[in-house]
Amino acid sequence: MAQATVTYDSVMKELKARQFKPIYYLMGDEPYYIDKISNWIADNVLQPEERDFNQTVLFGSDVTAAQIVDAAKRYPMMSEYQVIIVKEVQNIKNVEPLEKYFKAPMPSTILVMCHKNGKIDGRKQAYVKAVQQAGVLFESQKLKDKDLPSFIERYLNARNASIDPKSTMLIAESVGADLSRLTGELDKVLLSLPEGDRRVTPQVVEDQIGVSKDFNGFELRDAIVNRNVFKANQIIKYFDENPKAGSIYSFLPLLFNYFQNLMIAYYCPQRNNPDALAKWLDFRNSWFVREYITGMRNYTGMKVMQIISKMREIDAKSKGLDNPNTPAGELVKELIFFILH
Repeated sequence: MAQATVTYDSVMKELKARQFKPIYYLMGDEPYYIDKISNWIADNVLQPEERDFNQTVLFGSDVTAAQIVDAAKRYPMMSEYQVIIVKEVQNIKNVEPLEKYFKAPMPSTILVMCHKNGKIDGRKQAYVKAVQQAGVLFESQKLKDKDLPSFIERYLNARNASIDPKSTMLIAESVGADLSRLTGELDKVLLSLPEGDRRVTPQVVEDQIGVSKDFNGFELRDAIVNRNVFKANQIIKYFDENPKAGSIYSFLPLLFNYFQNLMIAYYCPQRNNPDALAKWLDFRNSWFVREYITGMRNYTGMKVMQIISKMREIDAKSKGLDNPNTPAGELVKELIFFILH
Protein backbone atom coordinates (compact mmCIF):
# COMPACT_ATOMS: atom_id res chain seq x y z
CA MET A 1 0.00 0.00 0.00
CA ALA A 2 2.85 2.38 0.83
CA GLN A 3 4.74 3.91 -2.08
CA ALA A 4 7.55 1.59 -3.13
CA THR A 5 10.17 4.36 -2.89
CA VAL A 6 9.36 5.21 0.74
CA THR A 7 11.86 3.38 2.94
CA TYR A 8 13.10 3.95 6.46
CA ASP A 9 16.41 5.24 5.09
CA SER A 10 14.73 7.64 2.64
CA VAL A 11 12.47 9.04 5.37
CA MET A 12 15.38 9.51 7.78
CA LYS A 13 17.55 11.12 5.11
CA GLU A 14 14.93 13.81 4.49
CA LEU A 15 14.28 14.33 8.20
CA LYS A 16 17.97 14.78 8.99
CA ALA A 17 18.18 17.29 6.14
CA ARG A 18 15.23 19.07 7.84
CA GLN A 19 13.08 18.59 4.76
CA PHE A 20 9.88 18.13 6.74
CA LYS A 21 6.49 17.07 5.42
CA PRO A 22 3.20 18.13 7.08
CA ILE A 23 2.06 14.50 7.51
CA TYR A 24 3.86 11.28 8.40
CA TYR A 25 1.58 8.25 8.43
CA LEU A 26 3.63 5.39 9.88
CA MET A 27 1.98 1.98 9.73
CA GLY A 28 2.84 -1.71 9.66
CA ASP A 29 3.56 -4.87 11.59
CA GLU A 30 7.09 -3.91 12.68
CA PRO A 31 6.89 -1.30 15.49
CA TYR A 32 10.67 -0.75 15.54
CA TYR A 33 10.86 1.60 12.53
CA ILE A 34 7.66 3.40 13.50
CA ASP A 35 9.18 4.17 16.90
CA LYS A 36 12.53 5.17 15.39
CA ILE A 37 10.96 7.73 13.04
CA SER A 38 8.43 9.17 15.51
CA ASN A 39 11.05 9.37 18.28
CA TRP A 40 13.48 11.19 15.99
CA ILE A 41 10.82 13.74 15.11
CA ALA A 42 9.93 14.18 18.79
CA ASP A 43 13.57 14.67 19.78
CA ASN A 44 14.94 16.73 16.92
CA VAL A 45 12.40 18.93 15.09
CA LEU A 46 11.89 21.42 17.93
CA GLN A 47 14.37 22.91 20.34
CA PRO A 48 13.86 21.86 23.99
CA GLU A 49 12.54 25.29 24.92
CA GLU A 50 9.95 25.15 22.09
CA ARG A 51 8.40 21.82 23.04
CA ASP A 52 6.28 22.89 26.01
CA PHE A 53 3.88 24.86 23.81
CA ASN A 54 4.44 23.24 20.42
CA GLN A 55 4.72 19.49 20.92
CA THR A 56 1.70 17.32 21.69
CA VAL A 57 1.25 13.57 22.09
CA LEU A 58 -2.28 12.20 21.61
CA PHE A 59 -3.74 8.69 21.71
CA GLY A 60 -6.31 7.43 19.22
CA SER A 61 -8.38 5.83 21.97
CA ASP A 62 -8.69 9.18 23.79
CA VAL A 63 -9.41 11.63 20.96
CA THR A 64 -11.58 11.88 17.87
CA ALA A 65 -10.40 12.67 14.36
CA ALA A 66 -12.05 16.09 14.66
CA GLN A 67 -10.05 16.88 17.81
CA ILE A 68 -6.81 15.89 16.06
CA VAL A 69 -7.68 18.19 13.17
CA ASP A 70 -8.46 21.07 15.55
CA ALA A 71 -5.07 20.63 17.19
CA ALA A 72 -3.31 20.39 13.82
CA LYS A 73 -4.87 23.67 12.65
CA ARG A 74 -3.36 25.66 15.50
CA TYR A 75 -0.43 27.95 14.79
CA PRO A 76 2.89 27.34 16.58
CA MET A 77 3.90 29.69 19.40
CA MET A 78 7.29 31.37 18.89
CA SER A 79 8.41 28.47 16.70
CA GLU A 80 8.50 27.59 13.03
CA TYR A 81 6.65 24.31 13.60
CA GLN A 82 4.37 22.52 15.97
CA VAL A 83 4.63 18.72 16.25
CA ILE A 84 1.64 16.49 16.96
CA ILE A 85 2.26 12.79 17.47
CA VAL A 86 -0.81 10.57 17.48
CA LYS A 87 -0.30 7.05 18.82
CA GLU A 88 -2.68 4.10 18.46
CA VAL A 89 -4.19 5.61 15.32
CA GLN A 90 -5.96 2.31 14.62
CA ASN A 91 -8.39 3.14 17.46
CA ILE A 92 -9.80 6.22 15.71
CA LYS A 93 -13.30 5.36 14.48
CA ASN A 94 -14.35 8.02 11.96
CA VAL A 95 -11.41 9.28 9.89
CA GLU A 96 -13.37 11.50 7.51
CA PRO A 97 -12.24 14.78 9.20
CA LEU A 98 -8.63 13.64 8.86
CA GLU A 99 -9.08 12.84 5.17
CA LYS A 100 -10.33 16.39 4.60
CA TYR A 101 -7.41 17.81 6.58
CA PHE A 102 -4.89 15.76 4.61
CA LYS A 103 -6.08 17.47 1.43
CA ALA A 104 -5.09 20.90 2.81
CA PRO A 105 -2.74 20.45 5.79
CA MET A 106 -1.16 23.28 7.77
CA PRO A 107 2.43 23.75 6.52
CA SER A 108 3.54 24.76 10.03
CA THR A 109 2.23 21.52 11.59
CA ILE A 110 4.07 18.20 11.48
CA LEU A 111 1.41 15.58 12.14
CA VAL A 112 2.78 12.10 12.90
CA MET A 113 0.25 9.26 12.81
CA CYS A 114 1.49 5.99 14.39
CA HIS A 115 -0.53 2.96 13.29
CA LYS A 116 1.20 -0.13 14.71
CA ASN A 117 0.43 -3.79 14.00
CA GLY A 118 -1.69 -3.07 10.96
CA LYS A 119 -2.27 -0.63 8.14
CA ILE A 120 -4.94 1.53 6.53
CA ASP A 121 -7.99 -0.40 5.36
CA GLY A 122 -7.41 -1.19 1.70
CA ARG A 123 -10.89 0.04 0.86
CA LYS A 124 -10.04 3.61 1.91
CA GLN A 125 -8.18 4.53 -1.27
CA ALA A 126 -9.12 8.21 -1.09
CA TYR A 127 -7.67 8.36 2.44
CA VAL A 128 -4.46 6.69 1.27
CA LYS A 129 -4.14 9.00 -1.74
CA ALA A 130 -4.66 12.08 0.43
CA VAL A 131 -1.82 10.99 2.74
CA GLN A 132 0.53 10.24 -0.16
CA GLN A 133 -0.13 13.58 -1.85
CA ALA A 134 0.34 15.64 1.30
CA GLY A 135 3.14 13.82 3.06
CA VAL A 136 4.76 10.45 3.75
CA LEU A 137 3.00 7.10 3.87
CA PHE A 138 5.46 4.59 5.30
CA GLU A 139 4.82 0.89 5.83
CA SER A 140 7.09 -0.79 8.38
CA GLN A 141 7.24 -4.45 7.43
CA LYS A 142 8.47 -7.37 9.50
CA LEU A 143 11.97 -8.42 8.60
CA LYS A 144 12.16 -11.87 7.01
CA ASP A 145 14.28 -14.48 8.77
CA LYS A 146 16.65 -14.66 5.82
CA ASP A 147 17.34 -10.90 6.13
CA LEU A 148 18.21 -11.00 9.86
CA PRO A 149 21.92 -11.81 9.40
CA SER A 150 22.49 -8.80 7.11
CA PHE A 151 20.53 -6.56 9.52
CA ILE A 152 22.72 -7.71 12.43
CA GLU A 153 25.91 -7.15 10.45
CA ARG A 154 24.86 -3.66 9.33
CA TYR A 155 23.75 -2.67 12.82
CA LEU A 156 27.06 -3.69 14.37
CA ASN A 157 29.22 -2.34 11.53
CA ALA A 158 27.53 1.06 11.85
CA ARG A 159 28.71 1.06 15.48
CA ASN A 160 32.30 0.13 14.64
CA ALA A 161 31.99 -3.53 15.55
CA SER A 162 32.43 -6.68 13.46
CA ILE A 163 30.86 -10.13 13.73
CA ASP A 164 31.66 -13.53 12.25
CA PRO A 165 28.98 -15.51 10.35
CA LYS A 166 28.56 -18.15 13.07
CA SER A 167 27.91 -15.51 15.74
CA THR A 168 25.49 -13.77 13.38
CA MET A 169 23.47 -16.95 12.94
CA LEU A 170 23.53 -17.68 16.68
CA ILE A 171 21.98 -14.29 17.43
CA ALA A 172 19.49 -14.40 14.55
CA GLU A 173 18.18 -17.83 15.48
CA SER A 174 18.07 -17.33 19.23
CA VAL A 175 16.60 -13.81 19.34
CA GLY A 176 14.42 -13.81 16.21
CA ALA A 177 12.86 -11.04 14.12
CA ASP A 178 11.50 -8.80 16.90
CA LEU A 179 13.74 -5.84 16.03
CA SER A 180 13.17 -4.00 19.30
CA ARG A 181 14.35 -7.04 21.27
CA LEU A 182 17.10 -7.80 18.75
CA THR A 183 18.60 -4.30 18.84
CA GLY A 184 18.36 -4.34 22.63
CA GLU A 185 20.43 -7.54 22.72
CA LEU A 186 22.91 -6.12 20.20
CA ASP A 187 23.30 -2.96 22.27
CA LYS A 188 24.05 -5.14 25.31
CA VAL A 189 26.70 -6.96 23.29
CA LEU A 190 28.21 -3.67 22.11
CA LEU A 191 28.51 -2.37 25.66
CA SER A 192 30.48 -5.47 26.64
CA LEU A 193 33.13 -5.04 23.94
CA PRO A 194 36.46 -3.50 24.98
CA GLU A 195 37.72 -0.52 23.00
CA GLY A 196 40.69 -2.45 21.66
CA ASP A 197 38.69 -5.43 20.39
CA ARG A 198 35.34 -4.71 18.76
CA ARG A 199 34.74 -8.26 17.49
CA VAL A 200 31.60 -10.20 18.34
CA THR A 201 32.50 -13.88 18.72
CA PRO A 202 30.48 -16.97 19.72
CA GLN A 203 31.92 -16.66 23.22
CA VAL A 204 30.68 -13.06 23.48
CA VAL A 205 27.24 -14.19 22.31
CA GLU A 206 27.17 -16.94 24.91
CA ASP A 207 28.29 -14.59 27.70
CA GLN A 208 25.99 -11.67 26.87
CA ILE A 209 22.88 -13.24 25.32
CA GLY A 210 22.99 -16.60 27.05
CA VAL A 211 23.06 -18.76 23.93
CA SER A 212 25.37 -21.76 24.26
CA LYS A 213 27.96 -21.70 21.51
CA ASP A 214 28.00 -25.51 21.50
CA PHE A 215 24.35 -26.47 22.06
CA ASN A 216 21.90 -24.47 19.96
CA GLY A 217 19.78 -24.64 16.84
CA PHE A 218 22.62 -23.45 14.62
CA GLU A 219 24.90 -26.27 15.82
CA LEU A 220 22.11 -28.84 15.49
CA ARG A 221 21.44 -27.77 11.93
CA ASP A 222 25.17 -27.83 11.17
CA ALA A 223 25.40 -31.38 12.55
CA ILE A 224 22.43 -32.47 10.43
CA VAL A 225 23.78 -30.77 7.29
CA ASN A 226 27.07 -32.64 7.74
CA ARG A 227 25.29 -35.85 8.86
CA ASN A 228 27.25 -35.79 12.10
CA VAL A 229 25.13 -38.29 14.02
CA PHE A 230 27.16 -38.12 17.23
CA LYS A 231 27.04 -34.33 17.51
CA ALA A 232 23.33 -34.16 16.64
CA ASN A 233 22.51 -36.70 19.34
CA GLN A 234 24.72 -34.80 21.82
CA ILE A 235 22.71 -31.62 21.26
CA ILE A 236 19.35 -33.42 21.47
CA LYS A 237 20.44 -35.11 24.69
CA TYR A 238 21.59 -31.77 26.16
CA PHE A 239 18.22 -30.10 25.56
CA ASP A 240 16.34 -33.16 26.73
CA GLU A 241 18.24 -33.01 30.03
CA ASN A 242 18.18 -29.18 30.28
CA PRO A 243 14.62 -28.08 29.43
CA LYS A 244 15.32 -24.58 30.81
CA ALA A 245 17.86 -24.08 28.03
CA GLY A 246 15.08 -24.33 25.44
CA SER A 247 12.69 -26.70 23.76
CA ILE A 248 13.96 -29.20 21.23
CA TYR A 249 10.67 -28.73 19.42
CA SER A 250 11.49 -25.04 18.84
CA PHE A 251 14.17 -26.17 16.36
CA LEU A 252 11.60 -27.61 13.95
CA PRO A 253 10.89 -24.34 12.04
CA LEU A 254 14.65 -23.82 11.65
CA LEU A 255 15.13 -27.30 10.19
CA PHE A 256 12.03 -27.09 8.00
CA ASN A 257 13.25 -23.79 6.54
CA TYR A 258 16.62 -25.36 5.74
CA PHE A 259 15.25 -28.44 3.96
CA GLN A 260 12.66 -26.37 2.12
CA ASN A 261 15.46 -24.16 0.76
CA LEU A 262 17.56 -27.26 0.04
CA MET A 263 14.76 -28.60 -2.14
CA ILE A 264 14.70 -25.27 -4.04
CA ALA A 265 18.49 -25.39 -4.38
CA TYR A 266 18.27 -28.62 -6.38
CA TYR A 267 16.50 -26.70 -9.16
CA CYS A 268 19.28 -24.09 -9.49
CA PRO A 269 20.98 -24.44 -12.93
CA GLN A 270 24.38 -23.63 -11.36
CA ARG A 271 23.85 -25.16 -7.96
CA ASN A 272 27.59 -25.70 -7.30
CA ASN A 273 28.35 -22.02 -7.87
CA PRO A 274 27.98 -20.19 -4.49
CA ASP A 275 27.18 -16.80 -6.05
CA ALA A 276 24.61 -18.25 -8.47
CA LEU A 277 23.03 -20.33 -5.71
CA ALA A 278 22.88 -17.32 -3.36
CA LYS A 279 21.04 -15.36 -6.04
CA TRP A 280 18.72 -18.33 -6.70
CA LEU A 281 17.86 -18.62 -3.00
CA ASP A 282 17.64 -14.83 -2.62
CA PHE A 283 20.45 -14.69 -0.06
CA ARG A 284 22.51 -11.52 0.21
CA ASN A 285 25.66 -13.32 1.30
CA SER A 286 27.13 -16.34 -0.50
CA TRP A 287 28.66 -17.54 2.81
CA PHE A 288 25.27 -18.86 3.86
CA VAL A 289 24.87 -21.10 0.81
CA ARG A 290 27.84 -23.30 1.73
CA GLU A 291 25.62 -25.41 3.96
CA TYR A 292 23.25 -25.96 1.01
CA ILE A 293 26.09 -27.13 -1.24
CA THR A 294 27.12 -29.49 1.57
CA GLY A 295 23.51 -30.57 2.05
CA MET A 296 23.16 -31.48 -1.63
CA ARG A 297 26.22 -33.70 -1.28
CA ASN A 298 24.83 -35.46 1.79
CA TYR A 299 21.12 -35.73 0.91
CA THR A 300 19.52 -36.77 -2.34
CA GLY A 301 16.58 -34.84 -3.70
CA MET A 302 14.32 -37.82 -2.93
CA LYS A 303 15.54 -37.94 0.67
CA VAL A 304 14.88 -34.21 1.07
CA MET A 305 11.31 -34.70 -0.15
CA GLN A 306 10.86 -37.54 2.35
CA ILE A 307 12.28 -35.39 5.18
CA ILE A 308 9.87 -32.52 4.41
CA SER A 309 6.99 -35.00 4.39
CA LYS A 310 8.16 -36.46 7.71
CA MET A 311 8.37 -32.96 9.22
CA ARG A 312 4.76 -32.31 8.27
CA GLU A 313 3.76 -35.61 9.83
CA ILE A 314 5.64 -34.79 13.06
CA ASP A 315 4.11 -31.31 13.15
CA ALA A 316 0.60 -32.78 12.83
CA LYS A 317 1.31 -35.35 15.56
CA SER A 318 2.63 -32.62 17.86
CA LYS A 319 -0.79 -30.98 17.57
CA GLY A 320 -2.55 -34.19 18.61
CA LEU A 321 -3.47 -35.55 15.18
CA ASP A 322 -3.29 -39.37 15.36
CA ASN A 323 -1.11 -39.02 18.43
CA PRO A 324 -2.76 -38.92 21.86
CA ASN A 325 0.31 -39.64 24.02
CA THR A 326 3.79 -39.15 22.48
CA PRO A 327 5.44 -35.95 23.85
CA ALA A 328 6.99 -33.37 21.51
CA GLY A 329 10.53 -34.20 22.59
CA GLU A 330 10.15 -37.84 21.56
CA LEU A 331 8.63 -36.80 18.25
CA VAL A 332 11.62 -34.59 17.49
CA LYS A 333 14.01 -37.44 18.34
CA GLU A 334 12.08 -39.62 15.92
CA LEU A 335 12.43 -36.94 13.24
CA ILE A 336 16.17 -36.44 13.76
CA PHE A 337 16.72 -40.21 13.55
CA PHE A 338 14.74 -40.31 10.30
CA ILE A 339 16.77 -37.45 8.82
CA LEU A 340 20.17 -38.92 9.68
CA HIS A 341 19.51 -42.56 8.73
